[in-house]
Amino acid sequence: MKIETIDREIRAIMKSWKEADLVREKDIMVVGCSTSEITGQRIGTAGSMEIAKTIYEKVKAFQTGTGCELAFQCCEHLNRAIVVDRSVQERYGWTVVNAIPQRSAGGSMATYAYETMRDPVLVEYITADYGMDIGDTMIGMHLKHVAVPLRFQQKSLGEAHVTFAKTRPKLIGGIRAIYE
Repeated sequence: MKIETIDREIRAIMKSWKEADLVREKDIMVVGCSTSEITGQRIGTAGSMEIAKTIYEKVKAFQTGTGCELAFQCCEHLNRAIVVDRSVQERYGWTVVNAIPQRSAGGSMATYAYETMRDPVLVEYITADYGMDIGDTMIGMHLKHVAVPLRFQQKSLGEAHVTFAKTRPKLIGGIRAIYE
């Protein structure tokens, strides 16, 4: 898998996010990413820091343009814990857990984010407003209720399947309720 192809595809994905005009300042976007799946390998078997860097740069540029907060999901070896900036962790009062992601225990994407962020911490659980799941990493546990799938033209990144979601408030109150 050529890095130029991955770069082009992640740019297209982030352009779709921008054009959807959903993401608001201080909202949280969780990113789960298997760089192994991107290269056509089984999740957790062939992580790539080069691919992680390419994706991180484009997602970080999106953050700069929207003001959203980023959260990067670790792999199952760290119980899918989340890498966030300490300022975000403190704002939401999330509990810090004691681990440092590594390529083989946490995954390349979370490891790259942890090594690159200004003041990273690992937290066990979040409730994000939006999500991008690259390679079927199961980000659903970190999305607010109720998750709604988004349909973007780009449905893969390299060989990895990509799923997008936003969340909305629960509809409560029954037949007499007015929602909007």
